[in-house]
Amino acid sequence: MKILITGFEPFGGEKINPSFEAVKKLPNNIDNAQIIKTSIPTVFRKSIEVLEQLIVKEQPDIVICVGQAAGRYEITVERVAINIDDANIPDNEGNNPKDKVIFEDGENAYFSNLPIKKMVEEIKNCNIPASISNSAGTFVCNHLMYGLLYLINKKYKNMKGGFIHVPYLPQQVINKKNIPSMSLDNIVTALTCAIKSIIRETNV
Repeated sequence: MKILITGFEPFGGEKINPSFEAVKKLPNNIDNAQIIKTSIPTVFRKSIEVLEQLIVKEQPDIVICVGQAAGRYEITVERVAINIDDANIPDNEGNNPKDKVIFEDGENAYFSNLPIKKMVEEIKNCNIPASISNSAGTFVCNHLMYGLLYLINKKYKNMKGGFIHVPYLPQQVINKKNIPSMSLDNIVTALTCAIKSIIRETNV
């Protein structure tokens, strides 16, 4: 089994992005599954293009995209992506779409086909707070998740995919009052536990 897992480059004035910092630290093999790790540009449209190039190159069985969710205190496994871009800040190339459809021939929404409840349960069993989220936002995270699920729906029907949001790292909130964070080690552990759950459920 081959699993492609992606994190984002820093954006919004941050020097680091916990999603890719955690992805980089994942082992290359988890429960006999090969783990392919990479970063994705925090840019509308380009993020989906880069992801599809990786899918074509690697032919993964499972794709997990990971992103930063400022203000969330737990690991959140996303249920659904919606067909809209509505940015409140520019992306890393200055794009700032408002109420723009991502794909004209796409559904209004696509649901993750990962075992999201089992993933949350497994992360909690690893003593890390987690929950299902029903909103991936309307910035590049939702954009990429929608693009992934659109590609699965249109081209890669045997592939499974979804999205996980992670909190800020502690060093990102030193000057941000009352904003939660999570240690990098805990985020790495949570992602590892989620991947193990996916592998187990996929092999049933």
